[in-house]
Amino acid sequence: MSERFEPTSLDKLEKQYDLVVIGSGSAGLTTAIKAAELGLHPVILEKMPTVGGDTKRASSGMNAAETFVQTEQGIQDSVGQFYYETLRGGHGQNDPDLLKYFTEHGARAIEWLYKEGVQLDDLTISGGMSVPRTHRPRSKEAIGTYLVNGLLKQVQAKQIPLFCNVKVTRILTEDKVTGVQIQTEVDQQIIQSRAVIIATGGFGASKKLISEYRPDLNKYRTTNQPGNTGDGILLAKDIGAKLVDMDRIQVHPTAQQDTDHVYLIGETVRGEGAILVDQNGNRFVNELETRDKVTAAIEKLGGTGAYLIFDAAVRSRAKAIDFYDHVGLVKSADNLISLAQELGVDGETLSRTVDKWNESVSNRLDIAFGRKTGRYLLETPPYAAIHVAPAIHYTMGGVKTNDQAEVLRDDGQPIPGLYAVGEVVGGLHGGNRIGGNSLSETVVFGLRAAQQVRDYIFEM
Repeated sequence: MSERFEPTSLDKLEKQYDLVVIGSGSAGLTTAIKAAELGLHPVILEKMPTVGGDTKRASSGMNAAETFVQTEQGIQDSVGQFYYETLRGGHGQNDPDLLKYFTEHGARAIEWLYKEGVQLDDLTISGGMSVPRTHRPRSKEAIGTYLVNGLLKQVQAKQIPLFCNVKVTRILTEDKVTGVQIQTEVDQQIIQSRAVIIATGGFGASKKLISEYRPDLNKYRTTNQPGNTGDGILLAKDIGAKLVDMDRIQVHPTAQQDTDHVYLIGETVRGEGAILVDQNGNRFVNELETRDKVTAAIEKLGGTGAYLIFDAAVRSRAKAIDFYDHVGLVKSADNLISLAQELGVDGETLSRTVDKWNESVSNRLDIAFGRKTGRYLLETPPYAAIHVAPAIHYTMGGVKTNDQAEVLRDDGQPIPGLYAVGEVVGGLHGGNRIGGNSLSETVVFGLRAAQQVRDYIFEM
C-alpha cells in the first residue's frame, strides 16, 4: 500500500485549507483523518518524496493500558500502573500533564484505530513495562508499515490531499497563525489556513542539532530516516515557541550497523525471548531493562557491540526478524556450537549461557540479572543471532505544548492556531523513552489535536 500510494498532484494544491498538517508520519496522518471526520478540510504536506516518515521504521508496537485487547486476553493492567512505569522509565522527569493525558487515553487510541481498520489485537512486552501492553498486528509483522498502510487507506477513502516534495519554510502569523509558506519543486507559494499542526518528527538525523545540544553523541550513527532533521522545531522556534529537553536524546541499544544502512532491531525481539550476549558468549544485562540501562551495559563492553541470540520460536513470535533476515542481518545455524563458530564466539560458553537461561526460565527466577518479563525457553532450532550496538534513535526534546496539543510561548501562553504532535513535542518522555510509547503518542495526541483544532475553528 505505501509503495502504491500516489500523492496528490501538485496542480491540485489549493490556496486555502481549514488546516495544514506538516508531516506524513502516523502523527500527521492520524490528525488529518480525524480532522476530516470532524468536518474540516485538511491538507498534508510532506517534504520527502515518500510518505510515512520515521513511523515506517517502527517495529515493536503501541503501548496502552486497560484496552479491550488486554481484557479479551485476560491481562490485568491499569492506567495508574502505566503512568508509574512510564514515569519511572523517564527518571521522574516527564511532563505530568502530558503523561496523565497520554496514559489515560491510550485505550481510546487503540479503539479508534480498530474502527479505522488498523487492528492491533496481539500483545507483547517492552522494556520497563511489567505486563504485556504493547499492541501490534495479529500477524506479528512490524507495526510501522502496517500502521502507515492502514492510515493511508483512510486518507484515500476520505480524499484528503497529501502532497510530497513540498517543504514548509515558514509558518505565517499575525496575532494568530494564518498559514504557511512552502517551497515546491517549481516555486514558492503561500497557503492560507486557520490552523497549522506540526507533525514533522524529531531531529535524530540532524548532525547540526545533535552537535549543538549533545556533541558527546557525534560518534553515533542514527536509526532515523534522512528527513528527521528538526524542521518543525525550528519553524515553531522562529515564531516564538518554547523548546524543552533538547539535550535529552535517546540512544537505542540494539541497532545493526555493520552495513551502510542502520537497522533498528526492535524491542519485540527481546520481548519475545531473545537474550543478549557479549563477545565471549556471556549474558551481561537484564535485556528488558529500560533502553538507557541496556545501552550503558553494551557500552561497557568496550565498543564491540553485542549479539542478540534467539531461536525459531522467538522468530515465529517476532515476524520483523523475517525482514532482518531478508536484508542479510541474521546469522543462523542448526545448533549453538555452529552458531558460535559463525560469530567467532566460544561455543561451550554460549551453550552454557543458553542452558543457564533456560534453567532460569523453568525456575521462573533469573538470579543473574533479575529479568521478569519476556522469559521463554531457547530450545527450538535453528538458532540465530544479530550483531547490535547502540545508535541515536529518538529525540525526547522539542516544542513545548500543553495537554491540548497547543504550542506554547516562553510565557506559557498558547500561540493561537498552532499545534504540535508526536516526536516534535518535548516533555512527555522525560529522561528516557519507553519502547512502544512513541507510536501511541502520535495517535493519542493526533486525535486530541484534531478535536482542539475543530473547537478552535468553530469558536473563531
